[in-house]
Amino acid sequence: MDKKIAAQLLANVPLFSKMNKRSLVPLADRLIERKFAAGDRIIEQGNEGFGLFIIASGTAEVRFEDEDGNITVVNELGEGDFFGEMALLDDEPRSASVFAKGETLCLFLNRIEFMACMMKDAEMGVAVSAELARRLRRSLAS
Repeated sequence: MDKKIAAQLLANVPLFSKMNKRSLVPLADRLIERKFAAGDRIIEQGNEGFGLFIIASGTAEVRFEDEDGNITVVNELGEGDFFGEMALLDDEPRSASVFAKGETLCLFLNRIEFMACMMKDAEMGVAVSAELARRLRRSLAS
């Protein structure tokens, strides 16, 4: 995928939206294309998260399974949508499963590559920290 398009997709992720475009280029260089067929599980609820997925094309369905095994579709995602961004920062289990609804192309950024970029770019670290602080403030205000 063209790196300019990949950087634009990254800029749509709230965690990266306040970063300058120069900081997004190294992240875009580390994105890995992952193709999924209809019905493929992209991530599984309860498993450790290893990174962020951005849907470059196709659609996906987010499903939550409760303690009784009841499955609820909680969201449908399409081109430009993303999921798993918190896995860039921690190793907590995934809170839901995501399945491809049709042929779906995702761009994947793993935590190790993300952390390597953050360690090299102080501005990136500041931007990510600022976004996390905004999220925390919003959740405390609710």
